[in-house]
Amino acid sequence: MSSEVLAHLLEHKVVSIIRGADPDRLVDIVRALHAGGVRSVEITINSPKAMAGIERLSAELGEQMMIGAGTVLDPETARAALLAGARFIISPTLNVKTIRMTKRYGAISIPGAFTPTEILTAYEHGGDIIKVFPATLGAGYLKDIAGPLPHIPLMPTGGVTLANIRDLHAAGAVAFGLGSSLVDTKTPATPEYLTALTDKARQFVQAVSAGN
Repeated sequence: MSSEVLAHLLEHKVVSIIRGADPDRLVDIVRALHAGGVRSVEITINSPKAMAGIERLSAELGEQMMIGAGTVLDPETARAALLAGARFIISPTLNVKTIRMTKRYGAISIPGAFTPTEILTAYEHGGDIIKVFPATLGAGYLKDIAGPLPHIPLMPTGGVTLANIRDLHAAGAVAFGLGSSLVDTKTPATPEYLTALTDKARQFVQAVSAGN
């Protein structure tokens, strides 16, 4: 099961991070992303009714979208998210116990790290993909990391935009975490916004596809 999830993430590459969305519009937002070609979403645990949102998305859209949980800081939260239906766990930081809990449930672990030492440590303890966070140092930093650590799959997150995603891909990124550069939850999810969101999602997906 986990191998299928990992293959999915590596194939589709774009992971939309949804933080703070109106719970009543969450399904609409994810449907709009799907229409634009996005196939993986991360619901951050610090969002309103996050666990219920993960459960609902898994039930309604689980066959169309890969649903994961983000901003997971401890193993207890990881377990709760997995029981709610999350198929991958993403963290902004490195917590070995969280990795172990995620792997115990047969799910994909994407811990956050920044320095070469943290990245290697996260990978050695079972991280399937390592989230390089924040990615604000850009493609040059990612390329420097990938040089001595070419065997570690890297997913830059935090600062990934349409302007730099191609360069990050060329530098060795295997996936991308997209936050407010894709889904701006401060904007009401009106029909007009959802249409624009689908268009923006399509632009990100095409940008990554062009780099293959």
